[in-house]
Amino acid sequence: MERMGKSKVLVVGGTGYIGKRIVEASLKQGHETYVLQRRELGLDIDKLQVLLSFKKKGARLVEGSFSDHQSLVDAVKLVDVVICAMSGAHIRSHNILLQVKLVDAIKEAGNVKRFLPSEFGMDPARMQDALEPGRVTFDEKMVVRKAIESANIPFTYVSANCFGGYFVGNLCQLGTLTPPKQNVTLYGDGNVKAIFLDEDDVATYTIKTIDDPRTLNKTVYLRPPENILSQSELIATWENLTGKELNKHSMSGEEFLGLMKGLDLAQRVGVGHFYHIFYEGCLTNFEVGDEEEASKLYPDVEYVRMVDYVKLYL
Repeated sequence: MERMGKSKVLVVGGTGYIGKRIVEASLKQGHETYVLQRRELGLDIDKLQVLLSFKKKGARLVEGSFSDHQSLVDAVKLVDVVICAMSGAHIRSHNILLQVKLVDAIKEAGNVKRFLPSEFGMDPARMQDALEPGRVTFDEKMVVRKAIESANIPFTYVSANCFGGYFVGNLCQLGTLTPPKQNVTLYGDGNVKAIFLDEDDVATYTIKTIDDPRTLNKTVYLRPPENILSQSELIATWENLTGKELNKHSMSGEEFLGLMKGLDLAQRVGVGHFYHIFYEGCLTNFEVGDEEEASKLYPDVEYVRMVDYVKLYL
């Protein structure tokens, strides 16, 4: 595959939910692709199998550990671009601040032309007033951003909004990943707009940014216009596909926040994030210029529409 002029890429967190898609997209778009194989892998056979599958497709595995600074320096010296996709979700593992060690390694190596830290959700710079305890996600991402910018490391931040797997198949319902059979909870009137993305498209757009001078030291927002939908529109799409109307129950913002009582930390974080998205409209209550929006920057990407995404769940 032609690689002339294409950056070499290291993906950290390449076995994770979005990381494995970023590895695939990097290979598909013709980049020489390295994936960090952490020494702490131990007996995690599933992660090892994912890594070996990348190797079969042409990726190179490079061993490293966050407890061994020099191993990280050696790994980043192999490439031009570092992309971190370590989980920031409390329902999985939460490792955002570990990236500061990666920043230190990139600073010492001195050769990296672009760093994309683990973002891929809401823009943390716009979430200064987020509720506890969910704001920890945004606060920690801002700590990482500050470290990157203080070290004068070139960057791109990718704001990917809502992953379809977590928000679309379940019609935005908490506590499940599959569609409700009879009853569905509406957040308020259900008409607040959110933005939903196919995870493979998130990866495709992410890799598109890495050699693009227009995205250097910028935040890129993934806002494909046909995927800017309200919860009510998403539910109506599902009802049209199934031919069955769901019983709708509207929940006020106050009632919704009341759900936090008695929940564990991860669940309270989730409730807070849902509140900001579906009651406050935090994904769509600000304007984004064409030069900051991925579907305008890369009109060649035929993104998946949520009407097609949700068909998987029929």
